[in-house]
Amino acid sequence: MALKAITANRLRDGAVVWLGQKGEWVERIDAAATHDEAGAAAALAQAQQDEARNLVVGIYTLDVEILDGAPSPLRTKERIRALGPSVRADVGKQADLLARAA
Repeated sequence: MALKAITANRLRDGAVVWLGQKGEWVERIDAAATHDEAGAAAALAQAQQDEARNLVVGIYTLDVEILDGAPSPLRTKERIRALGPSVRADVGKQADLLARAA
């Protein structure tokens, strides 16, 4: 059974965000909270409250696995949302990862 994370877009600027460990919206998937099925349902309910307060839009759950101690999306679409454009590694969130690795 795959773990779940909650994602959305922040309404003020459209940035992809994930629901974090403390119920806050975070910009990096490695800071996202992971849940089993029951936990995901509760987290989704919280996220829906934030959507009603116009903090985020388009919330949904996604399947993740833990790689190197951090959540990693199972689907390509979600990996692109997490990292940025797939055609250029020097832009988007993956550019930060490359800079930190150097």
